[in-house]
Amino acid sequence: MKAWVVREPGPMASGPLELVERELPEPGPGEVLVRVEACGVCRTDLHLAEGDLLPRRPLTTPGHQAVGRVVGTGRRVGVAWLRTTCGKCRYCTRGMENLCPNSAYTGWDADGGFAEYLVAPADYVYPLPDDVPAERLAPLLCAGIIGYRALARCDLPPGGRLGIYGFGASAHLTAQAAIAQGATVHAVTRSAASRALALELGAASAGDRPPEPLDSAILFAPVGDLVPPALEALDRGGTLAIAGIHLTDVPVLNYERHLFQERTVRSVTANTRADGRAYLELALAHPPRVKIAPYPFDSAALALADLANGQVRGAAVLIMG
Repeated sequence: MKAWVVREPGPMASGPLELVERELPEPGPGEVLVRVEACGVCRTDLHLAEGDLLPRRPLTTPGHQAVGRVVGTGRRVGVAWLRTTCGKCRYCTRGMENLCPNSAYTGWDADGGFAEYLVAPADYVYPLPDDVPAERLAPLLCAGIIGYRALARCDLPPGGRLGIYGFGASAHLTAQAAIAQGATVHAVTRSAASRALALELGAASAGDRPPEPLDSAILFAPVGDLVPPALEALDRGGTLAIAGIHLTDVPVLNYERHLFQERTVRSVTANTRADGRAYLELALAHPPRVKIAPYPFDSAALALADLANGQVRGAAVLIMG
């Protein structure tokens, strides 16, 4: 089978990704073999390729938003970021499996969906409908689920004012969920195309800074320099949730400007399967507008390069031939 691997992490211009031929993977006990139909391209995949996220194994195949068919049954499933947890630690038994110290992740600890086939634990895949195109389902599996958890973590009050920093795949889905809940959404992004998309989806503003104090904010851009202005834009009692596995260094904060008046800053770490099930149930019942940037499977390196250069509007998705 064909699969993309991270040969040597580095800037996309250095060609860290390579398309290779591999043996068909063999599922073990409790696992399923999935023939991939489409796979979303996430910024985490870019972090892995460029070395911001250190590989945990050599020649890893990225991709953790895979939609495909279980070989032997034809059942449509989604394979997402969270691959396994121990199920026994204090976090798992409290319903906080996203914090499990022994958790493993698709496309990092095990080969992911930038391949014609992948293997996944049956207990961690999500059933998906047959009547929705695979490329429209793929972004829901990480961009959607992580955005859903970030929205919960930012403590947005009913009818509140939400700032979204960075406006890519996850942000464009999260904005729609927040607007559907009655929130006023302000997008903060430098990209003219992303500003246009935010306004098209119902954001009240899209620019360099929010035009009013915020009750809550979510930082999707992996840029630590944005943390101080995002905190400063919060109203009293506001909460900033940082959604992402990688963030550049945060500058020194000034207590009075950035944290006083009970402002709160929180991280978002992966998701639980309960998050995934809840979001997918909501998204399938009330489908969001998923802005797709499709790429053929053989163009995975181009998709990541475009993502690195800010040239993807919405969610990039690899589509199998």
